[in-house]
Amino acid sequence: MPHITVKHFPRALTEEQKQALAADLCDVLKKHFNSTEDSLSVALTPVEADRWKEDVYDKEIKPALETLAKKPGYAL
Repeated sequence: MPHITVKHFPRALTEEQKQALAADLCDVLKKHFNSTEDSLSVALTPVEADRWKEDVYDKEIKPALETLAKKPGYAL
């Protein structure tokens, strides 16, 4: 039952682009977790650039640096 939340800077994506992105992410999960389509969910959450450090980096990235599968190439 993987659920992915993608936090990103705001970008004007069409509904078609959002669905294509979600489908691509689901394909990766199906491949690596042997998941079924019905078990997957994807959230796309825009975060303003000036809020990234406070809302995402400080709360989610920095405390988990040791366990992240892919670490960012930046530090704040």
